[in-house]
Parts: sequence; C-alpha cells; structure tokens
Amino acid sequence: MKKPIFMLMAAGALTFASCDSNTENRTEETGERLEEGTDEIGDDVEEGADEVGDNIEEGADEVEEEVDR
Repeated sequence: MKKPIFMLMAAGALTFASCDSNTENRTEETGERLEEGTDEIGDDVEEGADEVGDNIEEGADEVEEEVDR
C-alpha cells in the first residue's frame, strides 16, 4: 500500500517541479529580446563596415587613375 502512495506523491512532485515560474519565463523573454537586439546591432555594424570598405576602395581606384595619367 505504501508503494502506490509513494509513486503518486513522486509523480505529483515531478509535475509541479516541471512548471516554469513567471520569473523564469520573463528572464527567457528578456534574453531573447536582448539577443535579437544585438543581432540587429551586429548587422548594422557589418553594413557600416561594408560601406566604409567600399568608399575606401573607390578612393583607392580614383588615386590609381590619377597616378596612371
């Protein structure tokens, strides 16, 4: 008789232990939002670096054309 009662108590404890708390859910949501924000910032930085690189390359081409004249 003790074994079935113990099994029911263990199953109940596992059920409650597997529930996410509000704090845990908010923490995960905050982490996801931060990750999305940093990804956007990283994309912006990469685009800016590409633009600067293109401008440097254009400047170098102009200098090369002047030297060739």
